[in-house]
Amino acid sequence: MAGRAALLALPALVILAGAAGAAERRCGWLWNPTPGNFWLEDRDGRWVLSAMGAVAVPGMDSIPDMTVRGWVATNGAYGYGCACLVVEADRTGRRVRRLISAEPLPLSRCQEDPSLPPPRG
Repeated sequence: MAGRAALLALPALVILAGAAGAAERRCGWLWNPTPGNFWLEDRDGRWVLSAMGAVAVPGMDSIPDMTVRGWVATNGAYGYGCACLVVEADRTGRRVRRLISAEPLPLSRCQEDPSLPPPRG
């Protein structure tokens, strides 16, 4: 009987394992306030991509120029913009595991989204 229960539980484990590594699209305020620091703030909270002195998530080296669709400079060239990222993430800990792609968006897209908080550092 125990073997049968284990076989019945196997599909659920496969589904959970797949969901943890599934790519998802997240849109919101992309912050780069200082060198080495990047995070996305969306309707679910803050998702850290890199922090000064820590290893950045894989894929950060291919992030495009985010200033092409609108960028607010708050510290020299550093600041924030609006973007959509495709990431592999751990939703429970709001941890990004890998950046797959990033797309800059016009600032108005985030400004007009009622699910997003106002931009803050």
